[in-house]
Amino acid sequence: MSGLRLDVDFVDYLILAIYFVTVLGVGFAARRAIRNSADFFLSGRSMPAWVTGLAFISANLGALEIIGMAANGAQYGMMTLHYYWVGAVPAMVFLGIVMMPFYYGSKVRSVPEFLRLRFNRPTHLFNALSFAVAQVLIAGVNLYALALILQALLGWPLWLSIVIGAAIVLVYITLGGLSSAIYNEVLQFFVILAGLLPITIIGLVKVGGWNGLVDQVQNSKLGDAALHTFSNTASTDNPLGASWIGIIFGLGFVLSFGYWTTNFAEVQRALSAKDMNAARRTPIIGAFPKLLIPVVTVIPGLIALVTVQGLGADQGALKYDYAIPLLMRDLLPNGVLGVAVTGLVASFMAGMAANVSGFNTVFTYDIWQSYVRKDRPDGYYLRVGRIATVVGVLIGIGTAFIAADFNNIMNYIQALFSLFNAPLFATFIVGMFWKRMSAWAGFWSLLLGFLASLTLYVLHLSEVLKFNSDLEESFWGAGAAFVVAVIVAGIVTPFTPGKPDNELRGLVYGLAGPSTGADVVITGEKVWWRNPVVLGTVALILAALLYVPFW
Repeated sequence: MSGLRLDVDFVDYLILAIYFVTVLGVGFAARRAIRNSADFFLSGRSMPAWVTGLAFISANLGALEIIGMAANGAQYGMMTLHYYWVGAVPAMVFLGIVMMPFYYGSKVRSVPEFLRLRFNRPTHLFNALSFAVAQVLIAGVNLYALALILQALLGWPLWLSIVIGAAIVLVYITLGGLSSAIYNEVLQFFVILAGLLPITIIGLVKVGGWNGLVDQVQNSKLGDAALHTFSNTASTDNPLGASWIGIIFGLGFVLSFGYWTTNFAEVQRALSAKDMNAARRTPIIGAFPKLLIPVVTVIPGLIALVTVQGLGADQGALKYDYAIPLLMRDLLPNGVLGVAVTGLVASFMAGMAANVSGFNTVFTYDIWQSYVRKDRPDGYYLRVGRIATVVGVLIGIGTAFIAADFNNIMNYIQALFSLFNAPLFATFIVGMFWKRMSAWAGFWSLLLGFLASLTLYVLHLSEVLKFNSDLEESFWGAGAAFVVAVIVAGIVTPFTPGKPDNELRGLVYGLAGPSTGADVVITGEKVWWRNPVVLGTVALILAALLYVPFW
């Protein structure tokens, strides 16, 4: 790791120290607003849309986005753009326009709680447990990436960097709950951009601007194919090793919709909004910066591809995951280096905070309150939530060492999404649009969809089934989970009793509740910039147009 050591000075340390003090200060300030468990877990449902929208996208700007997408940019080129324009924006718009009226209108406190109301307690418990496991695994990814930067900055051993990074997140989440996480995520959004933009700008200057980068990428090991998105996807002979079917169905539909519409770590931000319209606009507001995030992730990955000799080695400091730290080392002067390091630290803390706040809410409401200790005073569950925060961080420390074994943590993340999010999305979407789907159909489709994806993953690891890349396996694993879950729902439903209409009101289409009627879903606000449908349509059009230069 000596090759990653950054040449920092007093100014760089000072910038980082000011950021840490500010983050902890927000935690102490938010603590004064915590009066009950709803304040701690859902910010009292009082946040304006612009705050929740920026927090929504900032919560996603963790290791997956910064380290993982830059690594993908270096490994797969412009095909990484699929994770944004097909693999994120459509699902974010769908969440805001179609699904948030049901989440917010039903007044549920979590996604697993919605499944309990729609299906039954076994479905609820399985999802709560699988979500909790997924969140601590993903928290480990963010924590590992944070530790990587601290290790490069200070030369500390990886384990010490992990512990220090976890302690900072632990303090401000335990103090201020979701409010602390959200306000810090808004701050972190701007700090992240301030930290990453210099890498892109200085890197482009070094390679001779955009035209210089294009010329050098064409002469790299990836070649001209790295500069296109769809033109080489009639087969799997492309850097990503995936055809357009896997990209559109596996990534663009199953993985994307599964993550953005059912991942409570994201949905929680929208549930904290002050009213229905603000909740619906939350993911759509987040979609606009999402369109442009590749400027500070994918482009630096391409710059690393052509400027870092030997990038992509399985060992040492040349793994794809180190693309961003290597560029920081090679490109940035002191002062700017401190801003960049602070931006990266902010991104990893935002991602881990989202995982931990989602974990403590689901553990407290959906596991502890539902199955261990019922009907206790509200203050009791507030204490449980704070204890769960500590436990989640401690487990995240352990799972960080799992992430350290992967050459590209994006591959690891996508494997987790195909296991946990894909079957959940299938169960969720069929149950929302097909009111006859029975409670036990929900449970078995969720379980067997998970097992289908797990089977493909195990066969891939054992090389019984060979895919072109780990990511291609994730695409097909997600597709298999989705198809199996849908088929199981269709098979089990006729043989098991459905729920009566009065228990499904406000949870499925055709049986609207007081806050989920067609007027809410279709018309929205008359002022265009407050209308979720209009904003969502603009975001989709922009996503399609951005593909044109990189087809």
